[in-house]
Amino acid sequence: MDKKIKQDVSIGENLQRLRINAGLSQEEVAAKMQLLGFPISREMISQMESGKYSISYEKTLSCRLNRRVFQRSL
Repeated sequence: MDKKIKQDVSIGENLQRLRINAGLSQEEVAAKMQLLGFPISREMISQMESGKYSISYEKTLSCRLNRRVFQRSL
């Protein structure tokens, strides 16, 4: 069972900052996450960044462990 955590505004702000610093669109982040096995859409990324989506603990931990999602593309 997914544990939901109440999203702190900083989670969405940090997600957006990481994405922008990596030069990625929301669509590109979603695509990279999907390649890593996470069922996530651009819409979900948008909602996370705006604080309108409750992020599961597992997704938060997975994002943290998979920092390669936010590496700059060459």
